[in-house]
Amino acid sequence: MLLPTLFCAVRGGKPGKNVDLIESDLKALCRKVREVLLSQPMLLELEAPIQILGDTHGQFYDTLRLFEYGGFPPESNYLFLGDYVDRGRHSLENVCLLFCYKVKYPENFFLLRGNHESASINRVYGFYDECKRRFNIKMFKTFEDVFNCLPVAALVSDKIFCMHGAHRQISLPIPGRPKDKFHSSVIDRHKRARPVPKNFLFTDEEELLRQNRQQLRVQSF
Repeated sequence: MLLPTLFCAVRGGKPGKNVDLIESDLKALCRKVREVLLSQPMLLELEAPIQILGDTHGQFYDTLRLFEYGGFPPESNYLFLGDYVDRGRHSLENVCLLFCYKVKYPENFFLLRGNHESASINRVYGFYDECKRRFNIKMFKTFEDVFNCLPVAALVSDKIFCMHGAHRQISLPIPGRPKDKFHSSVIDRHKRARPVPKNFLFTDEEELLRQNRQQLRVQSF
């Protein structure tokens, strides 16, 4: 598991340095986390208490400080709203840390998909270049396969609707995931929800909240 490697590197090195990651470890982690993600729905139904956090954008050391403040898993439950890579200097370390926790605590630690979990965005904002520089293009594609399996929204205690903003169109189908776990029919399972067209991921957000009587919306950009 990569967690010991990540933490040992932090304790033994200076903040801001890259962690020496091993390609075979990253591939094994991606295979395992993809398996876990595919076993869970695209619309998560979670219970409070849970820490809800927004964009971390490759800021590995800042993410560690967030855990120091809020409690390391499984001391606290977490829901991240997306955007784990790009812009920051340590996207690989950051996303690997989060993937490790997802594998280790699949029912306590949750990751949504942001607009930066997308190949077209990653090619512009840095993650593609980081993967190519430190490993190879094949490694980038391995991570993209995982990003395609991330859930897109979560409902906390039937009151708080959580998602990332600025989503672009998501390609279907997702290999390994049944369509009925993805499109808008997931909302129709809630008896209070009015049926919505199958061609849309979600209806208008305000209307969705009204239909389901949710009290709050949490969105990150």
